[in-house]
Amino acid sequence: MTTQKKSVLGRGLNALIPKAPLRDVSVQEGEMNVETAAPGVIARIACDRIRPNPFQPRSDFDHASLDELKQSIIEKGVIQPITVRRFNDEYQLITGERRLRAAQAAGLVQIPAYVIDVQTDEEMLELALIENIQREHLNPMEVAAGFQRLIDECHLTQEEVAQKVGKDRTTVTNFLRLLKLPVQIQDGLRKNKLTMGHARALINLPSERMQLKMYEKIIQDGLSVRKVELYAKEGKPKSKSGAGAVTISTSSVQSVEEKIRRALATKVSVRPKGGGRGDIVIEYYSLDDLDRLLDLFAAVEKYQ
Repeated sequence: MTTQKKSVLGRGLNALIPKAPLRDVSVQEGEMNVETAAPGVIARIACDRIRPNPFQPRSDFDHASLDELKQSIIEKGVIQPITVRRFNDEYQLITGERRLRAAQAAGLVQIPAYVIDVQTDEEMLELALIENIQREHLNPMEVAAGFQRLIDECHLTQEEVAQKVGKDRTTVTNFLRLLKLPVQIQDGLRKNKLTMGHARALINLPSERMQLKMYEKIIQDGLSVRKVELYAKEGKPKSKSGAGAVTISTSSVQSVEEKIRRALATKVSVRPKGGGRGDIVIEYYSLDDLDRLLDLFAAVEKYQ
């Protein structure tokens, strides 16, 4: 990573917002050159010269919201510039796709754009994700997928992701856990059929079948987050070994999970099967995280 890249990626939204009044230049067909559209200027760029961001983290665009923004642009123009980078002889969008779409729908030929210097696709992805996440433009599943892409494609740890988006590591972990929910529940989050609080409570249910059943009750009966949390806390998974078999309370399971979680510093699930048997599932969120866990196990084995 070059010094220049570090200066861009370490600042989050600051990299996308000019600190002082910048030159306002017009960039039309035949006017596109380094002098008129160098990094550090706000340029009026022809909309048809701006290419989409291939790393756009948003997958859901509300049509009613876009129409409202279009009407606002018709009346007052584009108040906040979009952000672009030079890309070959054209421009590539970094942030502001809603503004660009609405401006095009409003019939604007040009749009104000802040031109910044972004050299790599990795930087493009990171800036687009951070801007959207920090501005809270994304639904919970888009945020979760964005965090996972930062880990997978930008090779960041959970701690580094948390630092870049200005959130606690616990918050990042909670969003990543949403990716383990059944697809139907993830789709419900995207469509605002349930809240993030509901989803976090559903994660604590011990099986996908129970999660889906409770999800249906949330939709049908309008259950509150508190009621779902109580069900997840008080429900007792029963053994299949017969009426006389021993059951383990959810609170006991959670106590064991918490002890192991504190020792390993990661999500742990204890899944009783009855008859004194069960599974312990230890989660990791990156190859670095897996290596850390393996080092812990090796240290324990060394002192056996």
